[in-house]
Amino acid sequence: MSAQDPVQDPESRWLSETYQPAVRQFTLRAVLVGMLIGGVMCLSNLYVFFKTGWSMGVTITAAILAFTLFQGLRALRLEGQSFSALENNVLTTVASGAGYMTGGGNMAAFGALLMVTQLRPDIAMMVLWFAAIAALGVFAAIPIKRQLINQEGLAFPTGTATAETIRTLHSQGGSGSRQSLALGLAALFAALLTWLRAAAPSWKPFAIPEKFTLPFQLAGKPLAEWTLSIKAEVVLLGAGGLMSWRTAWSVLLGGILTYAVMAPALLEQGAITAASYKAIVAWTVWPGAALLVASGLTSFVLDWKSIVRAVRGMTSIFGRKEAQSAIDAVECPAWWFPAGFLVLTPIVVWLMMMLFEIPMWAAFLAIPLSVLMGFVAARVTGETDVTPTKALGPVTQLIYGAATPGNMAGNIMSANVTGGVGLHAADLLTTLKTGWLLGGNPRAQFYGQLFGVIAGAAILVPAFNLLIPDPAVLGSEEWPAPSCIVWAGVSEAFSDGLGALSGSAKRAIVIGLLLGVALALLERFAPPKAKAFVPSPAGLGIAMVIPGSNAIAMFTGGAIAEILRRKWRAIADAFVVPVSSGLIAGESLMGVAVVVVDQIILK
Repeated sequence: MSAQDPVQDPESRWLSETYQPAVRQFTLRAVLVGMLIGGVMCLSNLYVFFKTGWSMGVTITAAILAFTLFQGLRALRLEGQSFSALENNVLTTVASGAGYMTGGGNMAAFGALLMVTQLRPDIAMMVLWFAAIAALGVFAAIPIKRQLINQEGLAFPTGTATAETIRTLHSQGGSGSRQSLALGLAALFAALLTWLRAAAPSWKPFAIPEKFTLPFQLAGKPLAEWTLSIKAEVVLLGAGGLMSWRTAWSVLLGGILTYAVMAPALLEQGAITAASYKAIVAWTVWPGAALLVASGLTSFVLDWKSIVRAVRGMTSIFGRKEAQSAIDAVECPAWWFPAGFLVLTPIVVWLMMMLFEIPMWAAFLAIPLSVLMGFVAARVTGETDVTPTKALGPVTQLIYGAATPGNMAGNIMSANVTGGVGLHAADLLTTLKTGWLLGGNPRAQFYGQLFGVIAGAAILVPAFNLLIPDPAVLGSEEWPAPSCIVWAGVSEAFSDGLGALSGSAKRAIVIGLLLGVALALLERFAPPKAKAFVPSPAGLGIAMVIPGSNAIAMFTGGAIAEILRRKWRAIADAFVVPVSSGLIAGESLMGVAVVVVDQIILK
């Protein structure tokens, strides 16, 4: 058979059997509504990120919201043409580009920057910074898309799940309508609860307390002083519902060990001065960060085959010249990759030099490093559905800690470059997997992702400044910002060393490192049945830098979702994601609205 025989060549088979060139895809309404939904989800993710340290998935929720919106408009006869599955695919690509602007180290880096330097750069410059980094990631995805998706057929599980969701929505209107209704009702409930809890007293008939204390004591102090209480924040329930069960129970385990075991012992020994969140987390951040970094790096190294394949794929991509084929008219041209980097590199280097005082040579070093990290992140995401930001960030911080000692701003924001490029390359490839399965046009999705990251950057920075006007609130019980705390701690360690830490904190770091390595090894090599009982290093590590009340609430959400999955699988498959997403969206958007009213209208 010839190399182009459809039976042998997956690209030719896709063109003949799956690709749908005649279907509407890149339309004005798909782009505009995608930017709108993505902007809303960017606000939602911003709120969730500073509460939990996680950025929630965008594509499935965006697909459900878009389907609901256009179904409603058509029912009201305000929209004539039906909304196609491939339009929804482009729309979710736009929305994902905007909604995930909080990930990839963007908000972790920005928050950490404010925490360690009190430096708040100009809004316009930071919008340009985040947009340029994200766009670099979009262009970095071009040369590896055909290898990872077309030829190797990597799973990209979230992309595959999104494709199935879009198929279901557009082929079974009743199922899609029920999911949409569930999401809407959950959002309304969460918004009302948040308004009653957080709005100014004159605006509501009665108030719901922020948290409910438990009538017990630990080491002679109320549980609330150890941050152990029941929070009236359903966003945490929603976040738990979207976690794996293993992560959810690991968060609770970590919360109990941190606040019910370690904290009282630390107070008794004089290692901390008070039973309060800030006092406790100032110590536990060190073992927590060590655990997260060690587990992330160990998992990264254990995926050495993926790393080798990524490097080999990169060299083969740049070394080969393929003959023109029919699919070349559909795929993004290879020359877009160097052209995009030629335009964007001077912008990123100039911003690194001007905003963060990074030497020119060190700024230029970040570009090839980010390309390598982007390729590796894309392959690891395709194979595992986990983008290794927790590993990519510390690796870069270590390199720049040695190259530019003492420059904490440069240390943090250089890691932002590699993490951001890696995330957005992986994000575009995830949505391109959805398009590959549905028969979408890759160029349409590439354009859509660029529109999305521009919209997300334009929303992200002003919203951050509005939500966090004073960086002193980061690391508080109201805004735990666990990822910011970890990035700031890693930066301080790599820039200034660990000499100022107490002996107990240094020992805790060693224990955290060893535990992180051990858990990562157990994740990989434990027998399948035993893996369910291995604590998640991400869950344990995050639990050390969020209040115990957050851990309790996130576990509760995860437990409810797991009970539904075990008892009523069909109901769980249909409604856990929409309801959890609705709780997150409703509370986070109302939370942002309350801040706007309090800080702008009432003042």
